[in-house]
Amino acid sequence: MSTRRLELTRPPAASASMIIRRPPAEVYEAFADPSVTTRFWYSASSGRMVPGAELRWEWAVYGACVQVRVEAVEEGRLIRFAWGNYEQPTVVEMVFAAHPANATFVTVTETGFQGSGDDAVGWVNDTVGGFTTVLCALKALLEHGIELGAVADHHPA
Repeated sequence: MSTRRLELTRPPAASASMIIRRPPAEVYEAFADPSVTTRFWYSASSGRMVPGAELRWEWAVYGACVQVRVEAVEEGRLIRFAWGNYEQPTVVEMVFAAHPANATFVTVTETGFQGSGDDAVGWVNDTVGGFTTVLCALKALLEHGIELGAVADHHPA
């Protein structure tokens, strides 16, 4: 095993993506409208994803909540928000791109991770797994009408 020290040369980004076989407007709306989002991601939200909104999202199963500030919305195309500690938030960008056969290719990218290289890489790993789980749960809901409960099962007690 090498004793050479590995260092990050640029800030890391986390990314997850998936084809959802529904039109972009419907996939976008699933994230924008908390009455849909609560069926596959968080358990409660204080409001809709609109530009400038200051929201609170809750995950009752974990006893967790987060503050969210919506930075940009392009209906049917993009949602960008900052969340976490507002002194050092991370930024999440969701892009909804039209895909053949009336489907959508969703890409979720999170940036702005702080801390040591080890901390940032751990956070990126958790984020990729978390957003992949969210996208799988969304896919099951929109394509098959199934509420998987995958987010709640992602980190069992």
